[in-house]
Amino acid sequence: MKSVLTASAALALLALPAFAEGDAAKGEKEFNKCKACHMIADGDETIVRGGRVGPNLHGVIGRVMGSVEDYRYSDGFEAKAEAGEVWTEENLAEYVKDPSEFLGDRSKMTFKLRKGGEDVAAYLATFSE
Repeated sequence: MKSVLTASAALALLALPAFAEGDAAKGEKEFNKCKACHMIADGDETIVRGGRVGPNLHGVIGRVMGSVEDYRYSDGFEAKAEAGEVWTEENLAEYVKDPSEFLGDRSKMTFKLRKGGEDVAAYLATFSE
């Protein structure tokens, strides 16, 4: 019985990355909700026109949290930046569900994306190295 439980747990853990992966095509559509505050621009090239209230999301996956120059982050993001925490598709998907809960502090981002966070993260990953 113990080996069956161990095997089941191992299979469940192996399947986790599959559940975390999103669909970039769906994420592109879902990102329309984000464009009110965020753009995707690489230097002078604007890839996705959007607002400037939030930071530019080009290269967000793999970037240290709270590290876009000239953007004023909340205290929670400043703490994550000091700790060197890096954006991954998984933690970005978690963040957009409830930004303040993710930070453990009040977030400037009040919008909550209850569904489709994995897809948006997969879409944004296409703009990261």
